[in-house]
Amino acid sequence: MNIFCLEEFKIAFEKMKSKKSYKSIEKDIIDYFFDKSVEELSSGTRLNNNNEIPYIKKRLNGSGGFRVYFLLIIKDEKLYLMFIHPKTGTLGSENITDESKANLYKKVVECIKNDHLYELTLDTKINTIIFEKISHS
Repeated sequence: MNIFCLEEFKIAFEKMKSKKSYKSIEKDIIDYFFDKSVEELSSGTRLNNNNEIPYIKKRLNGSGGFRVYFLLIIKDEKLYLMFIHPKTGTLGSENITDESKANLYKKVVECIKNDHLYELTLDTKINTIIFEKISHS
């Protein structure tokens, strides 16, 4: 499974990672998204009715943890992390609006078309996520 993200995801992730109260964020992302099957990644709340390209909202780390919004393209084995937010703490917020969810979907489709994405890989030595900007070749 290849994992990509929007710039908005990367910014939110880095902001949370820098705060002590969200120190588990990187481990939570690694544990849930890396080295997982399509079936494992398909759990969560479906925001569309497309079985080949599900748009999913997933709760990480329990009810007070994080919400992650992502798109899964099953046939290509690609996953696109779109947005993340904590439920509690200084950066905490309720679920995003339906309009925001629709805008995220439009944004990810546009970014996929234009290669405005980051590819995520795992540095297994130090268990850290590496974000690499995709460049046009």
